[in-house]
Amino acid sequence: MFTAYVVVAVLLSFVLVFSAYAKLVKEEEVTSTMVRLGVPLSWFPVLAGLEIAGALGLLAGIVYRPLGIAAGIGVTLYFLGAVLSHLRVKDVAGSPVPAVLTLVAAVPVILGVGTL
Repeated sequence: MFTAYVVVAVLLSFVLVFSAYAKLVKEEEVTSTMVRLGVPLSWFPVLAGLEIAGALGLLAGIVYRPLGIAAGIGVTLYFLGAVLSHLRVKDVAGSPVPAVLTLVAAVPVILGVGTL
């Protein structure tokens, strides 16, 4: 289970860092989607910071599992919020990606608890 935790934590961390980068440079597709969801541009750095913190926490969880579990919970809630944001504006077509990421973010929590 430890190896599975490491693989999922590393892959999810890459996704989080890539997503944070897209927000920080205000990549056109990400910006238009977020604006359509009603997210103010001033929130982009905060959201990117949360994603980077989640990525670092997941990676730190390789060494200190409770931190990885806490980061996994935070990332799961982050993506759950993204799903709810899409559904709030009736953007059902945009909700599958954050829904899948919500489930993927829960995996390190489950694996982390299983290897304590």
